[in-house]
Amino acid sequence: MRRRVPVVVAVVVVLASVSLGGTSWGLTTSPSEILDNSARFDGQVVTLTGTITNLRPRVSAKGNAYYTFDLSDGPRTIPVFSFGRSPCTTGTKATVEGAFQRVKNVGRYTFYNQIDAITVTCP
Repeated sequence: MRRRVPVVVAVVVVLASVSLGGTSWGLTTSPSEILDNSARFDGQVVTLTGTITNLRPRVSAKGNAYYTFDLSDGPRTIPVFSFGRSPCTTGTKATVEGAFQRVKNVGRYTFYNQIDAITVTCP
């Protein structure tokens, strides 16, 4: 026998989603706050805004485009990694949503205190 979710439950879920800001599911924070409390944020999806510095577009050995940059809130910066091509340029404000990892091992490389971006947007 198949059960149906009551319409009231569906409406509550939609209203909760709208009240939480629609598409953003990460904890809203800053590079400084993450770096000051890295254990608290480890493995968490976060949303943060800052200025892009050190933008580096790259192509992997397999031909996949990716880019890295530092996101600055003034006093501190945090490295960001994302696949594809950057929608932003160096010096612009950006909002990043992604997973923070204190330590990330990729093959023989180790990265520290990095955001793996799900989305990067620029005004």
